[in-house]
Amino acid sequence: MQVNEIPNRTFYKDGEEFLYFGGTNYLGVTTLPEFQKILLAAFQKWGTSYGSSRSANIQLEIYEIAENLLTQQIGTEAVVTVSSGMLAGKLALEQLEHTSDLVFHFPNTHPALLHPFSLPLIQNGKLNPFLFDVTVSKIGIVADAIPSLEVTPINLDILKDIPNDKEITLLLDESHSIGILGSKGQGVLKQYELPNVRCKISIASLGKAMGLSGGIIAGDFQFINEIKKQRNFVGASGMNPAFLETFVNAQSIYKKQRQQLKNNLNYVANNLIPNSCFTFNEEYPAIYFDNDELLQLLLENNIIPTSFPYPTASGKLSRIVISAHHTETDLNKMIQQLNIFTQMDSGLEGDIRFTL
Repeated sequence: MQVNEIPNRTFYKDGEEFLYFGGTNYLGVTTLPEFQKILLAAFQKWGTSYGSSRSANIQLEIYEIAENLLTQQIGTEAVVTVSSGMLAGKLALEQLEHTSDLVFHFPNTHPALLHPFSLPLIQNGKLNPFLFDVTVSKIGIVADAIPSLEVTPINLDILKDIPNDKEITLLLDESHSIGILGSKGQGVLKQYELPNVRCKISIASLGKAMGLSGGIIAGDFQFINEIKKQRNFVGASGMNPAFLETFVNAQSIYKKQRQQLKNNLNYVANNLIPNSCFTFNEEYPAIYFDNDELLQLLLENNIIPTSFPYPTASGKLSRIVISAHHTETDLNKMIQQLNIFTQMDSGLEGDIRFTL
């Protein structure tokens, strides 16, 4: 379906209204008037773009201000911003390659984090034998903070089984957790207690929950400083300074929207009838399902989730995204259809849990 406007909580096609439960606008800020007002003021201050290297002789102070704030929020020693989440992954992987004998990836890791020579961490249900090779002392491991098709942070306990004499650097993609998970939206990196992991690094796109084009790399001083020396960093323009100004000045909006998202998730959890056909956790704003009948039921009622073919799904993998901008009426309509499907699927009789 092609549309000629950005899908907000609703959009129109040929005069017909549709409810949009897709995308990654978790905090609902991209079309929020008060957020746009801050962004427009930042454009007036910094212009629409700044095509200069971060290593140039003129330094914009907003980079240091925003990166210090991010460092404080995420809880690492340093943070550097770049123009996209994809570039953040590329730069971090390049540095990981330089500092590791071998790089390994968790199952179903996003392609943006897969190095051409990366090895699977798990083989035949066990840790890759190369992890125990005496000639391999420095190990890089990459993973998604929220694995594909999952609604909870990845379990990293298996890393404790790697010999303690190995120097492990963990690279975690937090694109779908930064801004929404953690007590202050700091993501999940700091929650992992892994004694044998020497260095923990996270990357993230700010284009999802934070509503701004750009990416971050967070970690220890040495790793981040080496990133700043890379050719691809020196030769690239930095993140748009107007976006960084917006990030700094919109902190109260992010906080308010994060609370609204929690309220929406609690509302869904309290009214949704559980069903093994879909995956939902009240801490995370997505409901995954792989069922064409459910997809058709939603579409027939003008409820549009994200839906696309996925290699690990039997057909179309669909995802209902719950955002802070959804109203209780929006949520009721979505929940009602899921509950109707659950009753049809289980053969239950009687009224659904609530009616509109």
